[in-house]
Parts: sequence; C-alpha cells; structure tokens
Amino acid sequence: MIHDSFNIPLEKNPAMIIRTIPGHFATNSAHVSHYIDVNSLKFNVALAQDVARELAMPYVASTLIDTIVCMERTAVVGGFLAQELLREGTSVMNTGRDIHVVTPIYNTSGKLIFQDNVKDWISRKNVLLLVSSVSSGHTVNSALECISYYGGNIVGISSLFLVLPSALGWEVNSLFTSDDIPGFKSYSSHDCSMCQAGVKLDALINHEGYTLL
Repeated sequence: MIHDSFNIPLEKNPAMIIRTIPGHFATNSAHVSHYIDVNSLKFNVALAQDVARELAMPYVASTLIDTIVCMERTAVVGGFLAQELLREGTSVMNTGRDIHVVTPIYNTSGKLIFQDNVKDWISRKNVLLLVSSVSSGHTVNSALECISYYGGNIVGISSLFLVLPSALGWEVNSLFTSDDIPGFKSYSSHDCSMCQAGVKLDALINHEGYTLL
C-alpha cells in the first residue's frame, strides 16, 4: 500500500506537494480511497511559509483579522499566516494591527474551550479558523461552535486540504481539494462501496497520520 504512494504538486507552486496513498481508509466518520499526508506542509518551515502566503491571498486586501484559531497542529502555518496578513502595503488591511494565534483545548467532557487568559482574543474579535483538512466537517463545526460561544466573529475558514463537495454552509479557502486527487472517493462509514465489495481496511487515519490494520 505505502509503496504505491504518489505526490501531487500545487499547480501554482510545484514545491508544495501532498503525499497521497491509495487504499481503503477509515476516519472517525467516513471511509476514503486515499490517505492525504499534509504533514510536510505543516511542519517544514520553508514550506509552511509558502503555504501561508497562498492561504493569505483571499484575505490580505479585504478582511480585518484579529485572531487566527489553529486546529489540527497548524500553528506553524498560522504564525506565518499572521505575518503575511500584517506585512506592510497600501492594500494590506491589517498593516499596523495585532494578530494573535491561538489553539483551543479539550475539557474533560471532550468539548473545545478557550482558557481564561485567551478568551479576550476571541470575544468580539474577527477570527480566522485554520484547519489541516476538511472532510466530514466535524472538526470545523466544533471549532465554529466554540468560537461563537466565546463571542468571536468568524470571518473565514482556511484548510490545507478540502474534500469536495462540502456541506458546511461555509466557504473554505483551501490549498488542495479532492478534485486534485485522481480517483478520490469518500463514503459514509455506513454506506461504503469498498466495504460492500469486500475490500478490507488498510488503516485508520486522522490529522496526525495513519495506523495500519
């Protein structure tokens, strides 16, 4: 399985690639035909800067942003994204402002919360949500609910990878989408064509990586 992996470059910047492994994979809410590895884009500093530059483009000249909320270990990209949004320029909306980059935590009940010393950076602030990938929308919806609970004004959602079509009801600014992956399929875990055809699962996957079965 792993030996069949292939790379998909971003058309605008071929240095930015996602590693793609075909197979039969299960998330916590779906089955998919490919594992999409975006870790190099999150953790390689040079690539993370390029990613941030691309993700900033829809917001630089049009959107006031006070806080970037980072999910799924995207804080490195989030820091560079803040730098891009704050750079000097006559058409840059956030020049001379402050932007905070924060990550919520899970409480003992499994709910996302912001700690008391962080809440003021959410309440009545313009918030950009940054996630690693959007598939079922569970992570995004949980984060949006949390941000809204603390009084944040959500002005955008960005991701490194987006499974299309999205039923979120929100526009997502994404670097790559499932349309970039030849043959990519996503199924409900209760109605998976691969399972119905008797194809065994290869691995369990999440934003951290995969566990072979």
